[in-house]
Order: sequence, then C-alpha cells, then structure tokens
Amino acid sequence: MSTQVENTSLKMGISGRIAAAFQSNPLTPLLALVALLLGLFAVLVTPREEEPQINVTMANVLIPFPGASSADVQNMVARPAEQLLSQIAGIEHTYSVARPGVAVVTVQFKVGVPRTEALVRLYDVLNANQDWLPRDLGTLAPIVKPKGIDDVPVLAVTLWGKETLPAYELERVAHAVESELKSVPGTREVQTIGGPGRAVHVWLDPVRMRERSVDVLSLKQSLASANVGMPSGAVVDTQGKAVQMLSVETGEFLRSEQDVGDIVVGVNKGLPVFLREVARIETGAQLTQRYVWFTPGSAMVTNSKEDGTKGVSPDGINKNAGLQAGSVNPAVTISVTKKPGQNAVDVSRAVSERIKSLNNTVIPSNIEATITRDYGETAAEKANKLIQKLAFATGSVILLVGLALGRREAVIVGAAVILTLMATLFASWAWGFTLNRVSLFALIFSIGILVDDAIVVVENIHRHQQLTPNDSLKDIIPRAVDEVGGPTILATLTVIAALLPMAFVTGLMGPYMSPIPINSSLGMALSLAIAFTVTPWLALKMMKQHSHDAGSHASHTSEAKGLGPKLQTLFKRVLTPFLDSARKRWLLLLGILVALLLSVGLTLVQWVVLKMLPFDNKSEFQVVVEMPAGTPLENTASTLHELGALLAKQPEVLNLQAYAGTASPITFNGLVRQYYLRSDAEQGDLQVTLVDKHQRSDKSHAIAQRLRPELEKIGLKHNARVKVVEVPPGPPVMSPLVAEVYGPDEVGRQELAVRLSKAFHETPDIVGVDTSIKENGPRAYLRVRHQRAESLGIPIASVAQSAAMALSGADTTYLRDGQSKYPVPVRLQLPLQSQNGLDALLAIPLRAANGQMVPMSELVEIERGVIDKPLFTKDLKGVSYVFGDMAGHLDSPLYGLFAIRDKLAKSALPGTGELGEYWITQPAETYRQYAIKWDGELQITYDTFRDMGAAYAVGLVLIYLLVVAQFRSYLTPLVIMAPIPLTIIGVMPGHALLGSQFTATSMIGMIALAGIIVRNSILLVDFIELQVSQGMAFKDAVVQSAAVRAQPIALTGLAAMIGAFFILDDPIFNGLAISLIFGILVSTLLTLVVIPVLYYALFSKRMEKKQSQLV
Repeated sequence: MSTQVENTSLKMGISGRIAAAFQSNPLTPLLALVALLLGLFAVLVTPREEEPQINVTMANVLIPFPGASSADVQNMVARPAEQLLSQIAGIEHTYSVARPGVAVVTVQFKVGVPRTEALVRLYDVLNANQDWLPRDLGTLAPIVKPKGIDDVPVLAVTLWGKETLPAYELERVAHAVESELKSVPGTREVQTIGGPGRAVHVWLDPVRMRERSVDVLSLKQSLASANVGMPSGAVVDTQGKAVQMLSVETGEFLRSEQDVGDIVVGVNKGLPVFLREVARIETGAQLTQRYVWFTPGSAMVTNSKEDGTKGVSPDGINKNAGLQAGSVNPAVTISVTKKPGQNAVDVSRAVSERIKSLNNTVIPSNIEATITRDYGETAAEKANKLIQKLAFATGSVILLVGLALGRREAVIVGAAVILTLMATLFASWAWGFTLNRVSLFALIFSIGILVDDAIVVVENIHRHQQLTPNDSLKDIIPRAVDEVGGPTILATLTVIAALLPMAFVTGLMGPYMSPIPINSSLGMALSLAIAFTVTPWLALKMMKQHSHDAGSHASHTSEAKGLGPKLQTLFKRVLTPFLDSARKRWLLLLGILVALLLSVGLTLVQWVVLKMLPFDNKSEFQVVVEMPAGTPLENTASTLHELGALLAKQPEVLNLQAYAGTASPITFNGLVRQYYLRSDAEQGDLQVTLVDKHQRSDKSHAIAQRLRPELEKIGLKHNARVKVVEVPPGPPVMSPLVAEVYGPDEVGRQELAVRLSKAFHETPDIVGVDTSIKENGPRAYLRVRHQRAESLGIPIASVAQSAAMALSGADTTYLRDGQSKYPVPVRLQLPLQSQNGLDALLAIPLRAANGQMVPMSELVEIERGVIDKPLFTKDLKGVSYVFGDMAGHLDSPLYGLFAIRDKLAKSALPGTGELGEYWITQPAETYRQYAIKWDGELQITYDTFRDMGAAYAVGLVLIYLLVVAQFRSYLTPLVIMAPIPLTIIGVMPGHALLGSQFTATSMIGMIALAGIIVRNSILLVDFIELQVSQGMAFKDAVVQSAAVRAQPIALTGLAAMIGAFFILDDPIFNGLAISLIFGILVSTLLTLVVIPVLYYALFSKRMEKKQSQLV
C-alpha cells in the first residue's frame, strides 16, 4: 500500500506534492497564525492617507534683478538660468517667468525622483556655477524654494472672532499657537497666513524734512547706526573683592517707539533734530497688503447645535450661537504640514487635541478656532469605510461559497481569503504603500480574484469526493489539488501577467495607480501559496469524510439531485447545434463581431464618454479670482465679498475663507499650479468648505457646476476672471484644457493667445477661460534728469532709493524688545493718505552736494505708460498660455478640445501661414511658424492610456507565452485568449446603461478582465485535454468541460462581481466596478459557449484523426 502511495505521489505535479506535505503538517496552522498576526500588525502601523502620495519635487529658483524690465530679466537672467538648470539629470520640464525685477525659474523633476536627491542636484549645479552672471550686473543671490507633496498642509485652523477682532490681534495669538503646534510630534511646517504684521512706523513728512534739512537716506543711515551693540572685549576688574575679568559691551539698542523718536537725525541752525520732529512715530499693524476673513455659511448657522466647525469649547458652550450666514469676520489661518512618512491621521488628531487644550489659555475665549481643513480625518473616514467594505465583500463571497458548496467549504474558503488579505496587507506595508483609497480598492476588487484559487481547489476536492467516495480524504486531497494545480498556477500567473505591467505606467498617474497592480499581484501570489498549503490542511480537518458504505449511495443521490446532470443537459442542448453545424458557428462569429462593433460604436455616438478620471465627492472647492492688472487690494476684497455672500447662502456651504492679496493653504492641485506664488493685490481666492457628503444630496462637482454661472456673472460685473477649481481625483494639471502658444516673437504669440481665448469663449461648454497675458495697467515712470541731478551732486541711485523707500517702505533696523517672536521692523514710509497721487512723493527732499535740499520734482520727469508684462518660457522656448475648463453634459475636456479645433483656422494670425498643431510634444523649432501644443488633461490622458495600452499589450504577450509553455502549442493559447475582446461587449454597454464615463479605472478593469477570462478559458481547455487523454470522445469532452467547469467558473465570476459591487458607489472607481461586473457577466457566459465551440472547430479534425489512429 505504501509503495502505491509513493508511486502516486511521484506521479503528482508540484501542487499535489505541496498539498500532500502540508495537509497534515503541524507547522501549517502556525504559518497561518503568523500570516494573520502580520496582517493585524500591518493594519495598526500602516500610515493612512486619503490618496496615494505622489512624489513630485518642484523647486522655484527666484533671482531678483531690481529695476530691470521683463525683457531684460528674460534675456539676461531667466533664459541663462533655465539653460543652466536644464542640465540637471531627472528633470521633466523647466519653466521661467520673467517679471519686472525678478526671474522665477521652476524646475519640475520627474515623478519618483527623491526630494533630497533632486535638491542636492539642484544646489550642486547652482553652487558650481556661481559665476554664471557678472558680479556687478545688479542681480541678487538666487533663492531656492523647493516644493513637494509634503508641503501640502494636512490641517488648517482658522482663528476668527464674532466680535470682529482686528487681524493684528488674531495674528499675535496665531504666533503663540504656532509654537505650541510645532511641538506636536510629526508636524513639519507651521505657518500663519494673513495678518498685517507689526512695525514701528516712521511716517515721513516731506515739508518738515525740508525745513530741517533732513533727507530720507540720512534718516535710514541714522536709524541703522543708532541700533548697534557689540562685545568690545574684556578688562581686569580690580574693584571687586577678588580680581576678575570684566567683559565689556558697547552700544545701545532701540527697544520702544520712544527710543526711535528720540534719535537725533541731524543738526539744523545749531540745534539737534530729533526723528519725531520730521516724522510721526507709531507702533502698530503694518500697511495692509493682504486680507483674510472667515464667513459662516447657512449650513453652519442652521446646524449650530452640531459641532460642524469642530469649535465647541471644552466647557460645552455652543460657540456657533448667534452666527449670521454671510457675515465677514477678519481671520488668520494656521496651516500645518506633516513630516514625510508620518501618519496623517495621527498628526491631525494630535494637532486638533492640542488646539482644544489651548482654548481659554493661549487662545482667548473671544477667539474661535475653526478647523477648516482636516485631511487626516477624511483619510481615516475613507480608510475605515473601505476596510468595512473589504469585510462586507469578504463576507459576501464566503456566503456565496456557502450557498454553492456548503458551510464547511465556505469556512475553508473564508479562512483562505482572510489569510490572503492579511498577508497582502503586510506585504503592502513592507513594499512602502500606505492605507489609502487606491491600495484598499485594489484589495476590494481583488477579493473576487483572490478567492478563485481556494474555490477551484475546494470545489475539486468536493467533486473528487463524489467521484471516489470510497477513498480517504487524505488520499483525495493531494490528487484533487494536483488535477487543478497546473491550470490554477497558470491561471494565477496569467492574472499577474495581465495586471503587473501596469506598475510601470509613467508620469503622475503611475504612482497613483501602482498600488492596484502591485497589491493585486502580491495577493494573487499569496492566495496561490495558501490554496496549496493551508486550504488542504483545513479541508482535511473540516470536510466531511464520506463513509465507505454510504458513499456509493451518496454519490448516486448527489448525481441525481445535484447541478451536474442539469448542467450536462443544458450545455448539450446549447453546444451541440454549434458543434454539428459549421454554418451556425460562422453565424455565432458574425453575431459576436456585430456586438463588438456596436459596443465600440457607443463611444462614437457619445453614449459612452471618455474621460481621464471623474471628480470625487469632496467637501471643499476653491474659487480663484483674477482682477484686472492694477486693481487696488480693496477692490479685490470687495469682489470676494460679493462672491462670498452668494456662496454663504447655499444650503450645502458650511463656511468659507477668503484670501485677498495672499495665497490660501495649497492643495496638491495648488502645488502643481503654483498657487502659493499668488500674492498680487489683484489676486484672491475663496476656500469653500461644504457640509459632509452624508448631509447633502448633491455631489461637490454638481454643486460647483451649479454655482459657476452665477459666480462668473458677478465676476463679469467687476471685470474679474472667476474660476471654480475642484480638487482633482488623480494627478493635477495646470488646467483641464491648456493651449501652449509658440512662435517666433512675443507680440505675435500674445496676439495669437488672445484670439485663441476668444475661440475658447465661443465654444459651447468651455468655461473658466483665462490666459497668461496680463492686462494693461497704468504705470508712471520717473525718469531722472541726468544733467540736473549730476550738477547738484545727487546720484541717480539716491533718487531711485528715496522714491522706493517713500512708497514701498524700507525696514531700516529692528527693535530689540526682548519678547517678539518675529522681529519688529522700524519702517520709513510715506503715510497712506500721502500715497494718493504723486504730489507727496515729488515733495521728498534730497540733499545736494552743497547741503541744499532739493525736492524730487526738480530731478525727475514723469512719463506715463502701461506696466511691464510677465514673459514665459517652457523648456527654453518662449510661450504664452490659454486655459479653459469643461462643463456641460459631456464634462470631459477631450470633447471640448475636439470642438474647438474647427475654430483654429479662424484664430490664426493673418498673413502668417498655417497654424501648426501639436498633440504630444512641443514643436522642435519655433521660428518658422506659429503653433499650438495641446496640454492639460489631454497630455496626462495620452500618457496614461499609452502606458496602460502598452501594459495591456505586454500582459497579453506574457499570457500567450505562459499558455504556450503549459500546453506546448502555438494555436491553443489563441483559442484561450479569444474571449478577451468579448469583454468589450459587456464593458461598453454597461457604462452606457449606468450613464458612466469610461475612465482610467475602467481601463484597469478591462486589463484585469483579460487575466480573469483567460483563467476561465484555461480551466475549460485543460479539462477537455484531460478528458480526451482519459479516452473520452472529443465532442463529449467539449460538452463535459463546459458542464463540469461551469460551476467553479460561475462561482469565481460571481465572487469577482460581488467584490466589484462594493466599489460601485465610489465616484472614481465605479468605472472599474462597471468593467468588472458587466465584463465578467457577459464574457463568462460567452466564454462557456465560445471556447468549447472554437476549440472544437479548430481541433476536431486533428483529434478525430488522433483517436482513429489509436483505434
């Protein structure tokens, strides 16, 4: 007997031998326990985030060039700097903006280049080329401002008061809170946005200055020299009881407003002139350069009993009582970023707790602390919800197996799935992934695939028990595992081969989607290992042993009452007509081809709309406002007030924060679009916080689309460009629609950009149209009269410096008051009321060589004109930009782009020839013609679908090679892979039926389907060959394969569909769910017919010849 067992085990393949080794091994349950504990460990320690961290390192290199025009800045600084920085390895793009007085060169590294490595390369190039500009050109040292994903704040706290407290007081509190929050473990950068800052103002009086013979430059010098102290050395002190060294310090520091006023700044008529005699000295808020305010929304007022703002005081007082929707309350916002690798949930919770503990101590009772952004909370909510869905999906699949195979089998399959998930979570943590929406969706959608191996193994053990009821379970299990082992290994490898190439998708979308192929592939490999080790052990312990006496009877009963005979009859009835008639087989092929063409045609008639990714249902969006150039800050604030008043009335709006003249806390979108550089007086934005998605019926995208026309109407009234900016679901772009305009000269590029923007406006559904061209703003140029100034001995530099100090102010020195966290400057400046017109400026006196005081009006001539406009380059080529967004029914920028192309010919500049059009790369040469290059969502869509298409192709090749290796045939793999196109027949109509867009996640579903469908085909073909090798007639074997394998195929298909059902309600991943549900439904049904028929059609003659030879 032992010899027979040995011979049987020797005949077995690797899967049967593994099953035999592990089914009664005492180590097996211990290994299962270790997998379970590792999974629990991973759940506890893996950082949680809402979205995957995409490592995009960008760095802005700011090179000041005071007084230079935009053209000089571009030619002398920006272009040479861009040429210099473009030599750095790993760069995706370089951009430059030349503004009057400063060049901003942006270096964007390729996705995945580590931040530290990228910055080392950048600094290395800058340090190695410090002599790239002449020393006396007038440029200052470059300032490097690196930005990456970790610079996006995870939490924002807005301080405001219902009693309309001044921003100056709020800022002082915020500075105190900053230190407390910085001590929270895991926080990286804590900064305050808003607040005017504190200063000792020296308000200049030109009349008094001239009377007392004091000029601005001497004031500056006197203030700086009066605030000096330093160690002088040490002497021997002999006056004390013991001889000691006495340290000596000399000088005096300015400590108060009075000290500043008491400085002697000159002598007039033999008497000292004190600073307070020629200027008004005041300590207080600096002149306003930015406004920040907080506005409660109607939802915050109506739900004042709920803790909607997370601002309930510790003593339980309702802080929202008495609120008025639309009220304007000065505010400051404290933004908090986290260190790389830290858990966003832990950091945000710790900061929130610290804020609560600071109430009524550092934060006075009359100041509200409202958390207006909490990415940690949203990440925890999303992760917990998805873990719950994962549990439900697992439970549903186990229930399905229980109904189909029995309770004991369900427990075995359930245990296998849970162990696989736990081991996969640990492997995911070890790989470096976080628990985020994408990595958890990968597991949920994998549930149906992960369960396949266990189902196939358990179902085959179950079948073998009925076939050989007299054999012991210990003998049956290795034999049953071995029978399906080869095809199961192959089927698992085919799914991995289909999915894994997606891990090599490049660009921003690559890291975003990489958890799907990697986690799924890890899960598949682990599920295979568990199916061959733990599943046999559990089967031996839990499955019922058929008794020898009752075995035969049980077998006959199950055969009589089970699904087997019914399926046999069904497939005989369905397949026989096709097996008997070649004509019917051709009709079947024709029908399938027609269905394929109709399915693909749904995209052409726009029943299925193509889009990169749909918008998520977020709790925030942004309204970005661009006023005409030269607009005063107050007018920008006024426009924002009106826009805010409209928004505050909306029932879904919880609150909003307005920022005029400064940038709001950036999102990942703002990082890529460089919103953090928005600090001009004509720029502003509104950060709108919506109530939780469970408390509103409309999704955030629908709300934004609904409000856009009314917001744009208000903007039109104020000549403002208003854009509604939503948080992108995946990688952000400069704008959904971008036209980069190239050409031989700047004037032509700008004119073409203006004409293109008109074409954008005229195209239906294109909204939020904007350009990079700044409007004409008024400018007064004070041109110094050389001869007059030089004859009086007054340098031109003195005139320019005096004017700059009078208008913009000059921080001459800083107070040393012993208590200020931020140094308090002593600022020379004309008072605000004197900055109305040029009269006070022209009255500023300057000292001639003979000591005479000369007003500036005698030294300058006023020339009026328009402001210098910024000049742009991208990758060393001059460029202008036109931006747009897409609304309307289609809501996909691709269709907006195709709609506008008809108007390109009309937009071309007259007499310049044909307008060039580029889709993928910018034109190599820009001197011969004007051209546009389409960018924005089109570029990222092209890059993503190109790479995913390539991954799909590589996956198909790998599948083909795997199947060739298994079946030793070049034709059989083609039969097995034939049903792959059939997935389209389910996928496209499924999208049309549910009114969903075909997105990148839909494509991922189709790629996964390739592996799943091929898996089913392998099980069918392998069984046909097995039956034929055992002597069954070929036609009978074909029918038998469909009948016997229908149950495991249907089970695995249903399991995959059930997993997909749980992600159907997600705005982003519902495309993946639709692809899986409808693709599996249709292609599985067709596979059970097409594979047997196709295999029979191709191999019937060969098989009949082989069988006749055997006879």
